[in-house]
Amino acid sequence: MTTVTVAEQVTISRLALALAVRSTRRTLAWPWRFVADFSTRGPRSLAIAPQDIRTSDPTVADDIYAGHFHFAGKVVDSHGISPFAIASGSPEWEASLVGFAWLRHLRAAESELARANARALIDEWIGLQGNKANIIAWQPMVAARRLMAWISHSPLVLEGADAAFYRRMMKSIGKHVLFLKRAVADGLQGEARLFAVLALTQAGLCAVGLESSRRKFEKLLVTTLQQQILPDGGHVSRNPQILIDLLLDLLPLRQAFAARGLPIPQELISCVDRILPMLRMLRHGDSSLALFNGMAVTAPDTLATVLAYDDARAQPILNAHYSGYQRMEAGRTVVICDAGAPPPPEFSARAHAGTLAFELSFESQRIFVNCGAPPQSRGALREAARLTAAHSTLVLADTSSSRFAGDGLAGKVAEGLIVAGPAPVETRRQESNNATDGAIVIEATHDGYVPAFGALHRRSLSLSADGRRLEGVDTLLKPPKGKVMARADYAIRFHLHPLVRAGTVENGQGLLLALPTGEAWIFHASGLPLSLEESIFLAAADGPRTTMQIVIRGNTATQPQVSWVLDRTA
Repeated sequence: MTTVTVAEQVTISRLALALAVRSTRRTLAWPWRFVADFSTRGPRSLAIAPQDIRTSDPTVADDIYAGHFHFAGKVVDSHGISPFAIASGSPEWEASLVGFAWLRHLRAAESELARANARALIDEWIGLQGNKANIIAWQPMVAARRLMAWISHSPLVLEGADAAFYRRMMKSIGKHVLFLKRAVADGLQGEARLFAVLALTQAGLCAVGLESSRRKFEKLLVTTLQQQILPDGGHVSRNPQILIDLLLDLLPLRQAFAARGLPIPQELISCVDRILPMLRMLRHGDSSLALFNGMAVTAPDTLATVLAYDDARAQPILNAHYSGYQRMEAGRTVVICDAGAPPPPEFSARAHAGTLAFELSFESQRIFVNCGAPPQSRGALREAARLTAAHSTLVLADTSSSRFAGDGLAGKVAEGLIVAGPAPVETRRQESNNATDGAIVIEATHDGYVPAFGALHRRSLSLSADGRRLEGVDTLLKPPKGKVMARADYAIRFHLHPLVRAGTVENGQGLLLALPTGEAWIFHASGLPLSLEESIFLAAADGPRTTMQIVIRGNTATQPQVSWVLDRTA
């Protein structure tokens, strides 16, 4: 049985207390809420509709009209019945269906048939799920997505609609606003709170009849952005995907303030200006984002869409101290390193135990990667992808550097959350002219293995000025104050992109990495034996793909330090 540390017990107890407080708050607020809800008027109409800047495909409208619903990698044929009456077995598919983001494809079709189909599907949802509770459709994040999609695409749905449908939709929009207000007031946590507040702010701006709530929603948005967007533009969850999702909603919201002739909150402007350079920091040469903390497949068109709004064409941040990421860029080589502690437990549902992992790309080809995140429906695989072993870093005794909530009470109050892990990571960066040969040097140390093994992991990375050589040193050492470092085996893993081919050279003392573009790199590790083992890449557009990983094995007692180098051949 795994021993639960004091730090984990404290975290779990704090989460349990917060859960109890939210439950008590809901119970005590019920009488007052009933009176307030009874006297609250819903929206009468919509004054404006923010632009949905997500890319659209009018051919999808034909598939939807034919009853073929393709979401989250799964195709469902409704066979003439309502898709909202189908049990697909995929929570991701169902969340995409009832989130209504696909309305943009029907709007792009620009046909009366698509308009009528959109109205019919919304009416079906209102009739089948509009008054149900405790279903996927009424999870706060999903409800927020649906509310924003309905408002953004209201011209598609409401133009030419009869008065009865107009009233039903306005009534349902009012119910969404009330539901999200309750969720936020009850202490909704994580990124779900952020998107719920975004949806409320959009509704307050666009709906006639919610003017009295608009200022309150605006203040709530400012507070929430201040709490969740870090000074360097990262999100507190440390998940790169959140930044894309957030911009797709923040940018239209900024335009909506201008369309109503209202001053744009300065915090909204500031967040957009900070997030755009942060996205550039996390981007490889192939326009994909680094695979850290829940990042899966990058949609290149979506990333290009949000970056097109960067009027200043800002340069990537190199040292994102608050978000815990470092970028090294020289010649045509990019190295992106996770040099941060795990996020707070409330924001760690998709976070990974990848501290000190890194990724490397050359031009448009990624070489070293992390495994990435599979769809949520792939439960066991998704949990495996969160482990340290799924990242390009050192793994001590097959143990992750962060601890996830287990069974029992921990699982009930903190299921899937990180409840213990490295403290703020000590990081040193050097890239001045005094650095050796103009190299960029990063050194970072984490203490995630101290409680169980009495060992610190220190990683040093040095990228040459021309980008042709990356030197690394991984060291396990005893902390200044603490118990004796345990004798344990370790493995240093370097996961390869599926398009990279690897083979042994120099009598097994080196590995040749061949890129599909014709370039080649050689990997050495101080004469230590190198092994090639199977791995899996979970962030390919066509689904999981098998690949390989380089593994260096050792023991803390006999080889506490390993030096390795990656060289580009002439």
